[in-house]
Amino acid sequence: MRTALSRLLVMPSGGHSIPPVRLPDSVRPTVSVVVPCYNYGHFLPACVESILSQEGVEVEVIIVDDASPDGSGEIVEKLAATDDRIVAVRHERNQGHIATYNDGFARATGDYNVMLSADDLLTPGSLSRSVALLEAMPNVGFVYGPCRQFCGEAPSMQETQAKSWLTWSGADWIEARCRSGFNVIATSEVVMRASVMRQVGAYRPELPHSGDLELWMRAATVSDVGFVVGPEQAWYRLHEANMHKTMFDGGTANGQLVDLRERWAAFRMLFENAVVPIPRSSELEAVVRRRLARQAFNTASYAFARGFRHFPVSEFADLGVQIDPSVTRSGSARALSRRQRVGMPPEWLAVHPLWAPRAAWSRLEGRARTWRRGLVGV
Repeated sequence: MRTALSRLLVMPSGGHSIPPVRLPDSVRPTVSVVVPCYNYGHFLPACVESILSQEGVEVEVIIVDDASPDGSGEIVEKLAATDDRIVAVRHERNQGHIATYNDGFARATGDYNVMLSADDLLTPGSLSRSVALLEAMPNVGFVYGPCRQFCGEAPSMQETQAKSWLTWSGADWIEARCRSGFNVIATSEVVMRASVMRQVGAYRPELPHSGDLELWMRAATVSDVGFVVGPEQAWYRLHEANMHKTMFDGGTANGQLVDLRERWAAFRMLFENAVVPIPRSSELEAVVRRRLARQAFNTASYAFARGFRHFPVSEFADLGVQIDPSVTRSGSARALSRRQRVGMPPEWLAVHPLWAPRAAWSRLEGRARTWRRGLVGV
């Protein structure tokens, strides 16, 4: 059932469903896993164990501690002393997360590369499932799969066998990103071919918030993209010290504004600095401009309908116009204008009755996007 549904859902984005095959026992590719760490030393033992316990591949673990003041560096060195597959790197001064990522990848020697934050985990069998696809399909530059969020204790695996593989041409995958405007990858679930990273380069320091999105799209300019249907490929830990919260106000209204602004920066960087020419680049840039600008106005409209009095409505509208000036003639802009004329609902009313259906639809759209991303990756 899941295979048939994934095949149906992926067709509009140009994807193809392929029966999976297991990684041959005679093949043991090397996967370099870069683990950036800043004050996450207490999470490191579990993270590293999730890597070293991977079967079917040879792993190289490169832990880069970015001058953590909490003693994480000492934990890194202790772990490295226990296993010769672990490389310990300690920065003498803090260099920031992008420099830390790139330092790790510059030291990688494997056939494939992964970046796994020190607070996250790989699932059992994750690397062999991804590498099997990459070994079978040399045209695919990177593979990802479902990623589950968790708090506290790590989840248990419900399934370990891939149900199917999905692949897209790089051009189709980039177009799908432009038409949605959203990143569909958390980062830890990606395995990238090292040769592709050498060709396109690593993370851009100009994009501290959305460098991952731009990197995946940049890789898709020179290769195809794969997705493992079925098992979770990584577990993303939620806690109060998550970088998206401490650095980018994740979970707040300002965090939403930062996210939208930085997603646009990633798309703009892609089109301005393409490694190779992107087919229909002018058309796709116009598509993503419209999409992101309307997202800005739709987000502001939703906040108005829900009576969020301290929401930065004008900042969202200004950003939308900055991205695409023609958005002022769109239905999204007209909807916000109508809501502003009517005014917010009273504080005791959860949602303005005039806008309740649209507010409900916005929530449904978000949930459907999350469900689809977990099933087919787009």
